[in-house]
Amino acid sequence: MIPADRDLLLRLVDLPTAGPLETTGEVRLWDAMRVYADAAAEIGFATLHLAAPAPSVLDRPGVPAAVRDTGPDFLACQPSLVLRIGPAAPAVMFNVHLDTVAPFEPAGFDGTRFTGRGAIDAKGPAVALLAGVRAALAADPAVGRDAGVLIQAVSGEEGGAMGTFGTRPLVEAGFHGELNVFCEPTGLRYLPRCSASMTACLRVDGDDAIDDEPHRGHNATVLLGFLAQHLAHDLTPHGRFCMAGLHTGRMHNRVYGRGELLLNLPYDSEESASKMAAALEDGLRSGLTEFSARFGDSPPFRRTAADAAAITGVHWRKRGLPALPAQEIPLLDRLVPRWPDDEPGFTCDAIWLAGVPDTRTAVLGPGSLGANNAHSSGEYADVADLDRFSDLVREIVVEFSRNGAA
Repeated sequence: MIPADRDLLLRLVDLPTAGPLETTGEVRLWDAMRVYADAAAEIGFATLHLAAPAPSVLDRPGVPAAVRDTGPDFLACQPSLVLRIGPAAPAVMFNVHLDTVAPFEPAGFDGTRFTGRGAIDAKGPAVALLAGVRAALAADPAVGRDAGVLIQAVSGEEGGAMGTFGTRPLVEAGFHGELNVFCEPTGLRYLPRCSASMTACLRVDGDDAIDDEPHRGHNATVLLGFLAQHLAHDLTPHGRFCMAGLHTGRMHNRVYGRGELLLNLPYDSEESASKMAAALEDGLRSGLTEFSARFGDSPPFRRTAADAAAITGVHWRKRGLPALPAQEIPLLDRLVPRWPDDEPGFTCDAIWLAGVPDTRTAVLGPGSLGANNAHSSGEYADVADLDRFSDLVREIVVEFSRNGAA
């Protein structure tokens, strides 16, 4: 990365690009996309697409309820960008997201480390990507002549959107390559698979009561708290899951009859998704039975115990997303270590390449989501890691231009 690249990264990080699913603050994704497109144009990239998604994207199967419920108006500030240099085919595609999580953190640079929101996830990799393509163009005339390079710079990766209004419509429009690399922090190991996840909301819809007569209402707090512990134990043998938020209310002087418990359930195949969903349904039934037996003779909770099964249900907030199955990618095997088969992967927009014929897809990038504080305070990216990623992008693009994805 040259000084101009470092200036570009600082400029991008200083633009607040967390979307409306993350924050009610200012969203400057249009500015970020234009800044990035201008920098890419200096290398020779042409802009094929720069637009907000059509409202119809929210009507598709698999769109998370949180996205659909937000309504179509927010899409106006969620553009995505497609850039290309060289022929349409064969081509290697890189996907990088310019939206971030909240809260915003301003850009900083001490000479060896960038800080600020998006430094590693994923504005830093986005800038390093351009540096790598620029180096590839200088290294071999086959780049841009015998093979093209396509870049998707997207919104809608964060906030639980799962790429449903960013990456998904771009892939469906044909903006992909024979080899597709999704730039996410992997410690520069390539991940040839990608899990998806489903979100279940256990909802209690009962009656409230005042604190002087708690027995008259349904105590959603006690019921959902019990179910959270029961399911935490019951689901563990079935695979990974996240027991997430539980909410009923904030006041001390009432019994809340309504509430929600959220669970996030990752999976790596349609079969494993079905098994986990069935395990959740079974665990809920057994948990309700056990709750009713334990509290049936307890005066404050007798009504809750009697009606527990009638007032509790599973509502799927996110379900039906594809998972990317593992695949062999010989080109990457020659250049970079492979993510161990026995180490869990993670979810990202690469799921939308599942089932696309004649494609190979991997996730690859510098740093670590956890170690680099990608979704927490103090996000950072080291220059050395970004430079190593640039070098690797150069090698991938040159190798693909010479020999294709094989």
